Amino acid sequence: MKVAVVHDWLVAYAGAERVLEQILRCFPGADVFSLIDFAEERAFLQGRPVTTSFIQRLPFARTRYRGYLPLMPLAIEQLDVSGYDLVISSSHAVAKGVLTGPDQLHISYVHTPIRYAWDLQHQYLRESNLQYGLRSVLARMLLHYIRNWDARTRDGVDHYIANSAFVGRRIRKIYGRHASVIHPPVDVEAFVPGGPREDYYVTVSRLVPYKRVPLIAEAFARMPDRKLVIVGTGPELDKVRQAAGPNVQVMGHLPFEAMRRTMQQARAFLFAAEEDFGISVVEAQACGTPVIAYGRGGALETVRDEQSAMPTGLFFAEQSVPAIIDAVERFERQPELFRPEYCRLNAEQFSADQFREALLGFVARAQAMAAGGKSSGGGDGASRPVRDDQLDGFAGWRDG
Repeated sequence: MKVAVVHDWLVAYAGAERVLEQILRCFPGADVFSLIDFAEERAFLQGRPVTTSFIQRLPFARTRYRGYLPLMPLAIEQLDVSGYDLVISSSHAVAKGVLTGPDQLHISYVHTPIRYAWDLQHQYLRESNLQYGLRSVLARMLLHYIRNWDARTRDGVDHYIANSAFVGRRIRKIYGRHASVIHPPVDVEAFVPGGPREDYYVTVSRLVPYKRVPLIAEAFARMPDRKLVIVGTGPELDKVRQAAGPNVQVMGHLPFEAMRRTMQQARAFLFAAEEDFGISVVEAQACGTPVIAYGRGGALETVRDEQSAMPTGLFFAEQSVPAIIDAVERFERQPELFRPEYCRLNAEQFSADQFREALLGFVARAQAMAAGGKSSGGGDGASRPVRDDQLDGFAGWRDG
């Protein structure tokens, strides 16, 4: 069996690339395709060469690749994977649109549909200052084109896998397709409990608008008797510092060991984003640290609230300063509920081993059903279609 793995773009080693790394471990002989490859960290590719698109050779592609969004649908369609039996796309933008034939099995692991083109378009336009004027009109026309292309290519995928039930619902809404859920791998072996607890809270995040870190800083500025440590950097760094009071320490970027130690020794981890999955939430629990999170998105799937048998955190209902303050106060009334061993045990179900086992099981089942469909087809060689949800219902992954 020849396997091709198609990824949107390779520029850093982040969450999507950690998924790609484990996919490649599942299929050691797979070939890798991507729009561009400028990743400096290479270990996750395990020595494989990468076949790239024509965008790789365009001016400023290394640093301005997002500016080539209008060309990405065309570029992904030019990647030739016609010689492969199995195609796995790792997609948060256009990878799922790679062209495949009727006798090829295409499974798409979707981190999210293109958020800025679909349900988060208006948020994206606000945050990019593109609400008015000619640039706004051009941006809206481009996103309309991307939506049409994205919708048109939805049926080129035989089976969808979502990284969370939240993303699975987005896939159902946008593509009208069912998606099984295999949560992304988290390096729970690198994030382990350690050191005594200290009297502070922590958040670790890229400082970008949707993460809502200034909101957390402002909430703690109104609780001067409680300490907060903020780890991370990004375009909202100045805004975070302006919102912070004397009891809020903004650390910026920290080396891994220092960041992990800060997470291990905190009373609780704060998370205010509506995230598709939220790897940092699981990393905190792997350290034995409970989580206080906004009760939307992937956090609902990774945190067990105080109503659970073995709670690992609690939720606040809205992204507001009063809601965060109320959640911290609720946590402090019963901190003994959220035991480190509960947090660690919950995190372990999102390990890389669990991911690989689930993915291999899913692919094996999809291949068996595809082969069965072909063998039971009509005299003209047509295969009987397999419903997306027929792959659910056996051990190895969660139904979305």
